[in-house]
Amino acid sequence: MTLEHGNVMTAGPDARRHFKRSLLHWYRRNRRDLPWHRDQDPYRIWLSEVMLQQTRVAAVTEYYGRFLKKFPSLEKLASAREVSVLALWSGLGYYRRARMLHQAARVVVREHAGKFPNTAEQLRHLPGIGRYTAAAIASIAFNQPVAVVDGNVERVLQRLFGQIIDGEELWSSAEALLNQQHPGDHNQAMMELGATVCLPRQPLCLRCPVSAWCATRGEVQSPGTPSRKTKREIRYALSSRNGSVFLVKRGKNVSLMPGFWELPEISVATPRVKPWLTLRHSITVTNYTVDVFRRQPSTNADGTWVRSSRLAALPLTGLARKILNAAGLI
Repeated sequence: MTLEHGNVMTAGPDARRHFKRSLLHWYRRNRRDLPWHRDQDPYRIWLSEVMLQQTRVAAVTEYYGRFLKKFPSLEKLASAREVSVLALWSGLGYYRRARMLHQAARVVVREHAGKFPNTAEQLRHLPGIGRYTAAAIASIAFNQPVAVVDGNVERVLQRLFGQIIDGEELWSSAEALLNQQHPGDHNQAMMELGATVCLPRQPLCLRCPVSAWCATRGEVQSPGTPSRKTKREIRYALSSRNGSVFLVKRGKNVSLMPGFWELPEISVATPRVKPWLTLRHSITVTNYTVDVFRRQPSTNADGTWVRSSRLAALPLTGLARKILNAAGLI
């Protein structure tokens, strides 16, 4: 049999079958040894997919193990207090994910007798579970033939087809290439290919198992221009005494991280006073230069003295945790 090479969608059914076999064979031999690759437990798959949203694998691995140790089952998570869930999530960012995770666990226990719905359509009715996460859980845990599209898969598809595609065209293209017999492994293979070989700036085309069916073999030129990060300087006061730290709690109605604890922010810098600590911190499109000053709060300052031994159990903002770590208080 002579295999047709080029764009995988125009190469014919024989080439698409060979593409799927090559991709699956590569994945099963080369996939990374990540903890969520080791079983098909829907709870663990769901947790990993939520944690991996906009977060690096290296950061998630540590949190994933710690979270499962505290909440080893869906029932344990559902029965926990939200503050305990947020405390364990502290530092991972995008805290709405943790709140939705907690709410969804309670819905599954209350309305589904603790058993995950096994189709993508049913899963999308749970809080915080969108199209991608539902497809990932359904295919990996329940072998449902539904394709996933995340940032890695999008990049792979665009390079395979040699053009910028988005929206429903992306999803229909992913469905057209899906291995119906092994949808979970296929979806993970597409994501793994994008994460380890089909890299954003320097794709490793010589190592790609499906390069024969790639129309691009490199970067697809996008008409857009990358957004530039803004820079900002902020200042905080670090006050400690007798094994306690002075913290303030964010209001329940603020848009970002409501109910989380942080250090008091200083609005105006004190002339000629050098910061005790300076560090860098990034949130989405903003790079912060953070100056931390050692000072005691005024007698009428709003805030609370918190024992250092309690800090690990509090939902702290990522920046507060970073500062307290640097100070050796956590």
